[in-house]
Amino acid sequence: MTRAGPALGIALTLTLAATPALGAPLDELMTLLAARRHGVADFEQTQYLAALKQPLRSSGVLTYDAPDRLEQRTLSPRPQSMLLDHGVLTLTRGSRQRTLRLEDDPQLAPFIDSVRATLAGDRAALEQHFELTFEGDLDHWQLTLRPLAPKLAALVQHIRIGGQRAAILEVEVRQSDGDRSLMSIRPRE
Repeated sequence: MTRAGPALGIALTLTLAATPALGAPLDELMTLLAARRHGVADFEQTQYLAALKQPLRSSGVLTYDAPDRLEQRTLSPRPQSMLLDHGVLTLTRGSRQRTLRLEDDPQLAPFIDSVRATLAGDRAALEQHFELTFEGDLDHWQLTLRPLAPKLAALVQHIRIGGQRAAILEVEVRQSDGDRSLMSIRPRE
């Protein structure tokens, strides 16, 4: 081996060691999110639907209990709730209730589970169904989820989640047909 060989090897090793891993900021975010075991937040949601002249606005309360219980209680304009608990989605509007196991609806499951998996800091679950793009830093970040499966991509163009540290502050869902929803979130804690 020439004298340049070992020196080049050492320089290459030092360069690789000094370069942060590509997913390091995302991994740090997932660790922060996974550390939260409970959260309560107020939300305001605006849905922009091509079929309607005016956007639909709603507001209410979000509750999260790690690792897989997420409830959205809409208080205005009319009370209704959506509860995801251990893979079972329960929708309640007035006296009507509908229950669906996510495993029975392979198209809906990744979409519903995307926010739950983000809250849980479950990167592996997200990467099963989405291409992830992380932008920013931990103090102001944005995570974009693009569906991998063609059937889900036919419904959802992307889900964009933004926040600061372990707080999710905004969720935008852009559907493939051009409709979109934007949820602003204000943590109570």
